[in-house]
Parts: sequence; C-alpha cells; structure tokens
Amino acid sequence: MSFKGLINREGNTIQAMWVAMGSLSSFALAIVSAAILSRYFNKTDYGTYRQILYVYSTLLIVFAAGLPTVFSYFLPRYSLEQGKDIVWKVTKVLFLLGAFFSIFLFGFSGIIADLLKNPELKTGLKYFSPIPMLLFPTLGIEGIFSTYKKSIYIAIYNTLSRLLMLLFIVLPVIILKGSYLYAIYGWIVVSVISLILAFRFKQIPFRGILSEKSGLSYREVFGYSLPMVAASIWGIAIRSADQFYISRFFGAEVFAEFSNGFIDIPFVGMVTGATSTVLMPMFSKMIHDKSNIEDVLNLWKSALLKSAMIIYPVVFFFLFNAKNVVVFLYSDTYTNSAVFFQISMMVNFFNIIVFIPLILAMGKTRFYSRVHAAMAICAWALGYAVVLIFNSPVSIAILSVVISIVKILIFVLFVAKLFGISPIKLFPVDKILVLSIHSIITMVVITAGIRYLLPDMELFVELILSLTGFVVLLLLTSKLVRINYLMLLDPILKSRSR
Repeated sequence: MSFKGLINREGNTIQAMWVAMGSLSSFALAIVSAAILSRYFNKTDYGTYRQILYVYSTLLIVFAAGLPTVFSYFLPRYSLEQGKDIVWKVTKVLFLLGAFFSIFLFGFSGIIADLLKNPELKTGLKYFSPIPMLLFPTLGIEGIFSTYKKSIYIAIYNTLSRLLMLLFIVLPVIILKGSYLYAIYGWIVVSVISLILAFRFKQIPFRGILSEKSGLSYREVFGYSLPMVAASIWGIAIRSADQFYISRFFGAEVFAEFSNGFIDIPFVGMVTGATSTVLMPMFSKMIHDKSNIEDVLNLWKSALLKSAMIIYPVVFFFLFNAKNVVVFLYSDTYTNSAVFFQISMMVNFFNIIVFIPLILAMGKTRFYSRVHAAMAICAWALGYAVVLIFNSPVSIAILSVVISIVKILIFVLFVAKLFGISPIKLFPVDKILVLSIHSIITMVVITAGIRYLLPDMELFVELILSLTGFVVLLLLTSKLVRINYLMLLDPILKSRSR
C-alpha cells in the first residue's frame, strides 16, 4: 500500500489516528521546548515567558469566541462549494478578532502586569501583542479536515508548525544566549510562516472548487459559538476550584504533591480528543439529514468501544503502577502524589463517553454551557464545605473527580432522553465489563509475578517489564475473552495490503 493510498483512506479509525498523531507531535514538541527554555533562561525570564503563555491561552478562549468549533458543526451541512465560502467567512472574522486581541494586549499590558505583580510582563506582552492577529486565522484546521476526512493534514500541519515554532523560538535563545524577548521575536517570525501555511492548507479541500454563497449568517455562527465560550470559562472555574482550596488551606508542600499527582494521562486525552474531532462532523451531518437513530447509536457505541479498548488497559496499567510512575518522574519526595494520581485516573473510565460531539452536533450549546455553569458553582460551594467537614486534600481531589463524573452522566441522561431510550442502551455494557475484568486480572498476574520473582528490581526496569508483560499477556489471552485488540490496526493493515 502506498503512502498516497493511506492518505486517501476515509475510515474513522484512520482519521482518528492522524488526529492523535498530530496531538502527540504537538505535545512532544511543547515538552521539548519547555525543557530547553527552562535551562537557558534564568528563573525571572522563564517565569515571565510562562506568564505570557498563561495570559494568551486564558484570553484566547474569550477572544476566539468559540469560532474554531463552528467548522465541524456547519461544514457537514453544506455542499463543498458552500463550505469554501464558510471557511473564508469565518477565517476573516478570526483575523479581526485576533487583531482586536492584539490591540487589547498592547493597551492593557500594564494592567495585566500589575495584576500578576510582574513589571517585566508589561514589556513582554507589548512585544508579544502582534502574535494573536497572526495566529487566529490559523485556528479551526482540525474541524475543516476532519469534516472532509483528510485528517492526515491535521497531523502534517500540527507537526510542521510546531517544529518550526521549536526551531524559531528555541534556536535564537541557544545561539544568541538571549532573554525571553528573543524567543518572542522568533515566535513573531514563525507566526507569519504559520499564517501562510494555514492559508495554503485551508485551500486543500477546495482545490478546483468554485466558491458558492452559503447563506450562513453571522448571527447563526455566533448563536452556536458564543455559548461554547461561556462553557469554556465555566470549565476553567471548575478546574481551578480544587487548586485554590488545596493551595489556600493546606500549604505549598501539599499543593506541590497535588499538582504532580492530579494530572491527566496525555495519551488518554489524545485518544478522546481525536475521537471527538472525527465524530463531530459525522454526527452533525447525520442529525441534519435526520438519519435513523439506530445508525447514530451504532456509530456512538462503536467509537466508545474502540476508545475503551485503548484507554482501559492504559488506565489499569497506571493505576497498578501509580507509585512507581510518580517516584520515577518526581523522585521519592513526591510519593504522596501517587494517591492523587490514582484518584485523578478514575475520570478516565468515563471519558470514553464521547458526549461532546453528539451534544454539539445537536446544537445544544446553551444546555452544554448551563451544565458547566452548574458544575462550577458546585465545585466552589461543595469544595468549601468539604474543607470544613473533612479538612483533607484527598477529599478535595475526590470531590473534583465526582463532579467531573456527574457532569458526564448528566449529558448521558440528556442524550438518552432526546433519543427516547434507556441510558443503559447507549453502552455496550457486557463488552466493557469483560474488557475491564480482563485488564485487571492480567495486571494482577503480571504485578504479582514481578514482585515474587524479582523483588529488588530497579524502578525503571520494573516499569518496563510490567508494561511489556502486561501487553504481551493481554494479547495472548485476548482470544479467551473474545476481545480482538488488534482490530484497531485492521484499517492500517488492510491499507497496506492493497
């Protein structure tokens, strides 16, 4: 099978794979960039640089007005010719919002610097201010290519743009031994290049296509997107509640343990994110075309089961090896972080429920926003009550997980009500139960075997052996429980055989 043939494959698994690969490359390059810059900057410069990123990423949610999400919702409902009109219409608005964001950063840099108590931040934000205007038009590429089943271009664009950012941001600092401003200079240059790349990439699905007026109004666009902004802001409030209470009531040392432990497994986010990116335009088209509910449910269940087949074994591995993973990453000093790590992972058993693309495809963005608002209020109100009653950082972590799970279950009940079916019919319960039991038993056997046969093994070697043994035994015994883990590779293997 040629590379070109693999590019043209339209299977959902293939499409999700390309999206996940793009996310993986972005994540890896971001980690590398942070690791290098933290070694070349002094703490003041690095702290200022990180604050600039924090300000940009936080305000991005507000100024982008949820527009990057509209592509996945509207494009499947219009023809390719009309889609070209929609893409350029939204891209122009993104450019205007980016310009407004740039003006805001330049004009309010002093106030932001005062709020964060860092005078140097005023200078940094002024130099950084042109970047939003350049980067905003690049947003939304994921929605465009996932709609037209060309997700490989997401992986190519993300990898290429992040690699260029790494080179242009990091190299000036290394070669010229400059301050954080040198990194910003490089960022401005690479933002111009990214803008040119984005315009070229956004043309790919529409090559040889004449644009046709879509009739889509800006009122419709913002009617869909603005509730997404509110939901994102409420989401920030939810995520910050546990950090605030632990930081305020339990001190810096406990907060450090919590911060290092209460984290997401990046791989899980990549799988669920890729699945949502691919499913969103498909659900949008199916609902717009009033497809049979059974077809929608079958797609939902198929995606859920495939996500579970990847995510559940990963989560069980980290649950059993939480202490070793934490000690390996952060040293013995942070052994207590393992408890927070295990608590945090409980959400991953529910994250396989890809409710977001289905809720958004139905246009229920206002309901989506209201649920997040209610959960944010609960997170802050109940968080304070938990501190007074239990006075334990672990209880705060448990509350955070419970709120996340309850939020997911609310959306499940909502979807079931809309479809007029029992919530239990949304899930392949028997298969997920077998999958869980299989993973647990396999992990117990491997863990017990390693501790009995090799009790004094080095930490890193134990992790590698545990992972290798778990994967091998899981695959060897898969036929006994009638789970074909390798089915996830079928689309790729079939592509190569053609």
